Amino acid sequence: MDTDLVLISGIVIIILSFPAMISAFASDRSLLGAIVFAAIGAAMVVAAYIYSAEGYQPEDIPQAFLKVLARIIR
Repeated sequence: MDTDLVLISGIVIIILSFPAMISAFASDRSLLGAIVFAAIGAAMVVAAYIYSAEGYQPEDIPQAFLKVLARIIR
């Protein structure tokens, strides 16, 4: 599994955790599941940054997203 896929998966998990947090907060449930979900996504982003040979800059993220999307489509 390459670092682009780990980075994009982590970002998608973090983005998906926000509606879960809002839903849990609005219905007065525990936020623990959504926070764990976000922490897993953050750990994936950090791992991708650490294990990447050249590191990631913010301007590299759209290109990584397109490479992962193209790999999924092909």
